[in-house]
Amino acid sequence: MISSVILDEPELEFGGAARHIDPRFGITNYGPADLGAADAPRAIRVGLVGPADQLDGLRRWLERCREPIAAKDEKYPHLFPEFPGCDTDRGLHTTLVFSDRNTRAISSRDLRAIETAGQPAALTKAVSIYAEEIRTLADENRVDVLLVARPEQLIDTAGRSARGPKEADELPARDALDEPPPAQFANFHDLLKARLLHLRQPIQIIRRSTWDEATRPPEGHSRQDEASRAWNLHVALYYKAGGVPWRLLRSPADLTTCYVGVAFYRSDDGSSLSTSVAQVFNERGDGVIVRGGPARISRTDRQPHLARADAHALLVHALDAYRREHHTAPARIVLHKTSAFTDDEAGGFQDAADERFIDTLEMSWITSSEGAAAFRPGDAPPLLVTLGERELALYATGSIEFYRTYPGMYIPRPIGIRPVTPTRNPRELAAEVLALTKMNWNQTRLDGRLPVTLRTANQVKSVLRFCPPDQAVATRYAHYM
Repeated sequence: MISSVILDEPELEFGGAARHIDPRFGITNYGPADLGAADAPRAIRVGLVGPADQLDGLRRWLERCREPIAAKDEKYPHLFPEFPGCDTDRGLHTTLVFSDRNTRAISSRDLRAIETAGQPAALTKAVSIYAEEIRTLADENRVDVLLVARPEQLIDTAGRSARGPKEADELPARDALDEPPPAQFANFHDLLKARLLHLRQPIQIIRRSTWDEATRPPEGHSRQDEASRAWNLHVALYYKAGGVPWRLLRSPADLTTCYVGVAFYRSDDGSSLSTSVAQVFNERGDGVIVRGGPARISRTDRQPHLARADAHALLVHALDAYRREHHTAPARIVLHKTSAFTDDEAGGFQDAADERFIDTLEMSWITSSEGAAAFRPGDAPPLLVTLGERELALYATGSIEFYRTYPGMYIPRPIGIRPVTPTRNPRELAAEVLALTKMNWNQTRLDGRLPVTLRTANQVKSVLRFCPPDQAVATRYAHYM
């Protein structure tokens, strides 16, 4: 029987345990979630690397962002609010610190070498040149985050989609199988991060069009209003510096939960299919990255799957990482995967949970392309449609009452939720997935489409595909986003 309900927008937690549904209003009104904590970043030391003609302008714009930036217009004040400024007495209650000593310019000679090289050599050369400068600055250990201005004319790859994997907030219809060969998706962001995963400091890459109104964004990219750009960049820098912009809301009665996202990726040369795992801890919303073992393509459904022993090993590895981080085991595991569960996979994950005495293991396949659509009177779809006992369709995007509009450009599509075992009622299950779509520190609006479990796992795999199997990789998600 088909039924539908409208879910309330989930509240998030900010400074002083205050609540709001929108991260920007929550931070403006109450400060970040870790406001007052001893380890909250009060001053973020930013290292700057890039072409000399960009660094001064970028630094001036960031210093201007200490003061408020006006809202886009008055028509949608909740959708495009002002940026309150970034200083110790407002907004994120931190300040960005720069110095000439922590600034390294890419030489004109190196930029000419990049510009005159053909593709894909230009991309490879740019990554090598930038990596050397970044490594030199990072080795001096005087900065918390490295802000990298990419070459303005550098093209990622000719074959890359205009939307690209960074902008497309979605899963592939069939994980891994429908992806083009990895070389076609090579881009400066992922290659540079893969090269420098061993550094202590996370990297934030920025385009000139983000801070320079006179520079048009690349073809296929749009530009947000200035306040929104300031919001997104500063929240990302705060998170990468170790801060907690906002948290999931939880009651004292909630079980301590370890959220796990599982995705699959092919290696750079296309020779192997592997597993990436990102864990999201409820207490801080922080992620720990685990690299999984090999996966195989099933002849039955043409999707990637794990053998039972590999599924067991993967979750044991993830739980070990959780224990190292929290010095205890979770009471509950929520595992999201980008392909259907085979009996072997479900059995292997359950074996691991039993072995570690975890009472509750909830497994769901999250699909990006739901075959059903729902309509209701007016312009907004329902947020949850139950298609059967094990088939849920969730509209994580759509018309938002707080914004008084639908902020997307295309007809909203639901994501599918397929629980392996229906241990919770559909409304509770969908409400939790909806809340997890708000945990995205790369964008501050509340209309994310994917839960953070799979968003992080997908972002991690786009970087890990360029890492050799024996390369040590960073365990914090901040190094991949």
